[in-house]
Amino acid sequence: MATHHSRPQFQRHFRRDDAHIPFTIDGTAYSGRRGDTVLVAIMSVTGQLRRSEFTSEPRAGFCLIGACQDCFVTLACGTRVRACTTPLEAHMAFTTRESGNE
Repeated sequence: MATHHSRPQFQRHFRRDDAHIPFTIDGTAYSGRRGDTVLVAIMSVTGQLRRSEFTSEPRAGFCLIGACQDCFVTLACGTRVRACTTPLEAHMAFTTRESGNE
């Protein structure tokens, strides 16, 4: 049974820097912090990284070291990146919509 949490359960253990880095998910603006990976930034604001292509259940990555390919996310330009090893850059735009299914 899926449980809905009012705020993400993924939290930073320490701050690397207080500088905020803007990014968007499906056009909604968010901010991460300098030093965040894409995974940390997305999980900190949404509580999930993506949905499983097989079951539509929420996913949060698996190995977190870039080996398993479970954390791939799609940039608005169509490029897929590994969220766990890709540093967040200002103005990155992510989409959760699959191409051709919009």
